[in-house]
Amino acid sequence: MSQPNAAVTDPRAHGVMKGFPPAADKLIQADDNSAWRFPGIRWAFSHERELNPTANVRRGSGAASILAYALRDDIDDLSFTCMDGRALTWRQSLDVNYTDGIVVLHRGAVIYETYLGALQPELPHLAMSVTKSFVGLLAAMLAEEGKLDPNAPVTQYVPELAASAYGDASVRQVMDMTIGVKYTEDYTDRSAEIFDYTLAIGLVTRPADYAGPKSIFEFLQGLKKQGQHGEAFAYKTCNTEVLAWIVQRVANTPIAQLVSERIWQKLGAEEDAYFIVDGTGSAMCGGGLNLTLRDMARFGEMMRCDGAANGHQIAPAKVVADIRNGADRDHFAKAKYSTLQGWSYRDQWWVAHDNLGSFTARGIHGQVIWVAPAAELVIARFGSHHVAANANGPLDHVSLPAYRALAEHVMRS
Repeated sequence: MSQPNAAVTDPRAHGVMKGFPPAADKLIQADDNSAWRFPGIRWAFSHERELNPTANVRRGSGAASILAYALRDDIDDLSFTCMDGRALTWRQSLDVNYTDGIVVLHRGAVIYETYLGALQPELPHLAMSVTKSFVGLLAAMLAEEGKLDPNAPVTQYVPELAASAYGDASVRQVMDMTIGVKYTEDYTDRSAEIFDYTLAIGLVTRPADYAGPKSIFEFLQGLKKQGQHGEAFAYKTCNTEVLAWIVQRVANTPIAQLVSERIWQKLGAEEDAYFIVDGTGSAMCGGGLNLTLRDMARFGEMMRCDGAANGHQIAPAKVVADIRNGADRDHFAKAKYSTLQGWSYRDQWWVAHDNLGSFTARGIHGQVIWVAPAAELVIARFGSHHVAANANGPLDHVSLPAYRALAEHVMRS
């Protein structure tokens, strides 16, 4: 069955969550899980703090870093061919992918910016698995500082996982997601472990007879091994949660505070960010970060500029270079992503190994930071597509050719 298009599901145009109280048919709630169903997500993703408990990522008291503007009028009409053969313009692609907002930086200046759906410049939006790349970067930074050994066993840092799938895994295998664990990320299968994870966090309403884990840490300890570690890439959110447990234990600091102190305050972010937390106050590190679009673009620009931004060397250039260089492409190929052939995965970042040197942070429903160093381009996008997965689906079929077309366009002009 076809889904209503972006215009029909635009929450602002249709008065979603307007009024005191909102009309029953315009109400989005956590209790009835409407906040996690399309089209409710089109409003909810820009208002997670009103629906879930959160932990703040403080921007600090310093001035926001300046974003220069050099807006261009030749982007909306840029045409390209999708992977499925359709011809679209850039502007058409935004609606096709249910875009909530997009910012494009070229050489550090904003050349394109628009907000759609429920999103506004000052509103943090759920970044989904873009969150993973923040965790991976922090882990790599701690490793470079000698505080974390990627070759050490996971249990050296988190002995509580000794009886789990991670009992014989290395930190590096967790960082690059080459873990053999019984956990599936299939959003179309309601029996998949990804839904057990959301129940443990409390993201969705638990059944009255629910007897499963009630925290992220409890959930991770119950995961069982399936297959061997270190042989194949397999994208599984539980791996990021394990890595975040390691990072927070090594730093002896909650992830929200770590992001604030080590990234956000130095970056010169405009707004505070925040993490969704579980019932114990522990951050959802696999996909719970919420931040504004401009601040996400600032973070992407820092990665383009070898870890430097706002007068600070936020991440060591060596760490960023290692991410850009990627990991084992043969391991990655075993995941069978038709839209990501030749790619790899390093420190929770996706690496294209293309002539643009592009690498990306990605999240379901259309969240992305796409960095193309050869084109001096950064794209930050939030979305609320009715299909969750990016790879092998409609999002990648449109987005990846669109990004490449824009990169080639700015390189020519």
